[in-house]
Amino acid sequence: MSVPGLRHLHRSEAAKLDRRQKAIVCPTILLQSNHAMSTDGEKSRLTVAELATRFRSEMIPLTGKFSYFSLLPIAEEDLRQYLNDPIAAISPAIVAGLPRMGVILAPYVEKGNGKGVDCATFERPAESRHIPSARSEQSGMLVLVVGVKDIEVADYHYQFYNALAGVVAERWPQDVQERFFRTIREELSAEVHGEVDEKSWHLKQALLRRQTNVRKETKLFREYARQAFEDTLTLYLHGTCCDIDVETGPRQMPSRYLRRRLELLISLYPPPEGYAALPEQLKSR
Repeated sequence: MSVPGLRHLHRSEAAKLDRRQKAIVCPTILLQSNHAMSTDGEKSRLTVAELATRFRSEMIPLTGKFSYFSLLPIAEEDLRQYLNDPIAAISPAIVAGLPRMGVILAPYVEKGNGKGVDCATFERPAESRHIPSARSEQSGMLVLVVGVKDIEVADYHYQFYNALAGVVAERWPQDVQERFFRTIREELSAEVHGEVDEKSWHLKQALLRRQTNVRKETKLFREYARQAFEDTLTLYLHGTCCDIDVETGPRQMPSRYLRRRLELLISLYPPPEGYAALPEQLKSR
C-alpha cells in the first residue's frame, strides 16, 4: 500500500466479475423462493429494516461475528472476494468492538426520498438516489445492506470498508477518540493541507472558514475529526486487505502526516496475523 491521497486506485485486485456469474435474479424468482417479492415495481424493493427482519433467520454464518444473505446468485469463488477475504483482513481489535454483524448483498441500494427510508432495489436508482450501502440495527444485530450490481470487486471492497468504518466511528471508545483528536489538533496547529477523502475535506474547510480557534472542541471540530477518523480508517482497512494505490491531487494530505495517522490506527487496531498496511510491514500473506 502506497501512502495515499484522496482518490483510491486499485492495482492487484480482481478485475470485473464475470457478468454471467453475478446476474441479478428477477423479482418473480424471489417471489417463488422467498414468498417476499412481487413483480410490481413498487414491491420489487424492500426497506433495509424489512430486509433485516425478514432474512435474519436465514443468515449464513461466516465467522463468530459475521453472517450474510444474498438477494442474488453469486458464484462461490466470487462470494469469497465479496465476504471472506475482506472480513478476514479486519483487525481483531475492531471485530471485538462490533455488535453481531449481518451483511446482505443486494443489487442496488436506494436512498429514501424526503422522509422515506433506504431500500434495496432490483433496478438501478436515479444517480441522485443511488447509494453504496445502508444499515439497520435490530435486536442486537447490525445489518449492512451493500449494493453489488455493476461494481468492480475493488470498488465494492472500498464501499464495504467505508460502511464498516462508519460503524466503528459511531462506537469509538473514549481513549481512541482522545488520541485521534490529539492528532487532529497537531495537524491543525501545523496548518496541514489536505485530507484523506472528500467528506473530511469539506468538513475541514468548513471548520477553517467558520471557527477562529480551530483546535477548540466544538461541534464543528467533532464532526470534522470523526469524519477524518472514518475516512482514514476506511483507507487503513482497505490497504490491509488489498494492494492499493492512490491518485495524487491538490487536496492530498502530505505523506508524512497521513503516515502518522495510519501508524496510530495500526497501534490501536493491529492487523490480523499475516496482514500489513504499510510496505515495510509486508510479510507473506
